[in-house]
Amino acid sequence: MVNVLKFNENGLRLLDQRRLPLEHVEVCCSSATSVADAIREMVVRGAPAIGIAAAYGVVLAARAAEKAGRTVSLATLAADFEVLRASRPTAVNLFWALDRMAACIAERPGIDAQALLEEARAIHDEDLAANHAMAEAGAALIEPGGAVLTHCNTGALATGGHGTALGVIRTAWAQGRIEHVFADETRPWLQGARLTMWELMQDEIPATLICEGAAASLMRQGKVSWVIVGADRIAANGDTANKIGTYSLAVLARHHGVKFMVVAPTATIDYAMADGSEIPIETRPQNEVTSLAGRVVAPEGADAWNPSFDVTPAELIDAIVTERGVVRRPTREAMACWWTPV
Repeated sequence: MVNVLKFNENGLRLLDQRRLPLEHVEVCCSSATSVADAIREMVVRGAPAIGIAAAYGVVLAARAAEKAGRTVSLATLAADFEVLRASRPTAVNLFWALDRMAACIAERPGIDAQALLEEARAIHDEDLAANHAMAEAGAALIEPGGAVLTHCNTGALATGGHGTALGVIRTAWAQGRIEHVFADETRPWLQGARLTMWELMQDEIPATLICEGAAASLMRQGKVSWVIVGADRIAANGDTANKIGTYSLAVLARHHGVKFMVVAPTATIDYAMADGSEIPIETRPQNEVTSLAGRVVAPEGADAWNPSFDVTPAELIDAIVTERGVVRRPTREAMACWWTPV
């Protein structure tokens, strides 16, 4: 299993996912600011992995405070928390992890960087355990035989290990429930082509890469029984924000009688958001659309719209799978089963 995040005395080492699969290069982050830069610039991506990285970023901030002779407190680390929170707006796991680290500091006056490191590692370990729990629950929904379609990358590269949607696929394959996987290329960053296909091939799972535009024909021919995706934020009613293109897949799946599964840890559920209309959607630079692999592919001066995520309405989702279980045909009332009052 690929190890995306490694923390040691020198800092946080991240596998640079912008350069996969052609190059395996690590980036070392030695401060909270460098972790935020790595999140913003897509060195590390995937909602759970972003949250884990941010937690380690707090540890680096605490180390810097101690080195400067300052007490580790919310006041002394305020600027570091702010820069980490501002790195990307949509994935709620980022804010959940930072809130958990902040609570740890608030509840334990005199806390040091080593204790915060233990908390960050706990977040990391818990995510891996959650991935395996989700994988078992999601795989159980899939009738043996046939194939599935997935979008973007939701595997070990996007999490603490094993994966969310891709974790379900891994486990379902191991159990003989899946015969083949189709992966969308996922423009403009090509996470499906570069990352998901790489993970599937590493595991020797039979897989075929398709352009997003081929998904409708694939479903019309009856080649897939499930679309399985991850999530960056889930609203209280089950509306789900995920990589741009997910919404169109859900519409296509409903039209063709293909089931649609969302797989994410409960940390991805934002009960403060009543529905998907309240989820902030990140818009990224135009040049990510007008260029490909650093080469301009559109006419000079071409305008481009580049939302990184879209929202799939709950009524188009057949199942939301978390480490705590499964909600079929999500509604606000059904989703409340996982809500823990603060």
